[in-house]
Amino acid sequence: MIYATLGGVTIGLALLIRHLIHWWPGLKTLQTAPLQHIGRLIPFLAAWGYGVLAILTVGGLIGWAANTTLWISNWLGDAALVWGVGGTAGVTSRGPAYLPLTQTGGAIVLLATVALVAAIKKSSRGADLKAGAWCGICLGTSAGIAGFAAVPLAQAANSIGATVYGAIA
Repeated sequence: MIYATLGGVTIGLALLIRHLIHWWPGLKTLQTAPLQHIGRLIPFLAAWGYGVLAILTVGGLIGWAANTTLWISNWLGDAALVWGVGGTAGVTSRGPAYLPLTQTGGAIVLLATVALVAAIKKSSRGADLKAGAWCGICLGTSAGIAGFAAVPLAQAANSIGATVYGAIA
């Protein structure tokens, strides 16, 4: 498993900041119709949760794609930190203890992958879904609030998987 470096976390936070800035309707507009505007965040947040779960997979094509995405993000972010502000490359931002997905939790991630790919192809919010998944992959194994969210998401996927597949088997 690859952990996020400060560069990878920087890329993840940059994606989050960019999305929030593009989303922000203004305080007055947000106060007049909050549900309508907050609802526009749902695709990004749902894909973020998927990205967190994807980086927790231990193998297979989904795990390889998530690990490769994180590796590239770490490299790009470290390069930006070194060449942009004179930082140090490769400083790991480790989050809480890694909670692996069970077999049934992994199956839920596979089903979520099918849903995400279909939603990206069908939805007008495909860019939000892609950015959310990328952000989740970058921040899923990091220290801080985003990394701490990985544990309850993994527990939820494991529990849902056990319930769904336990009822079928």
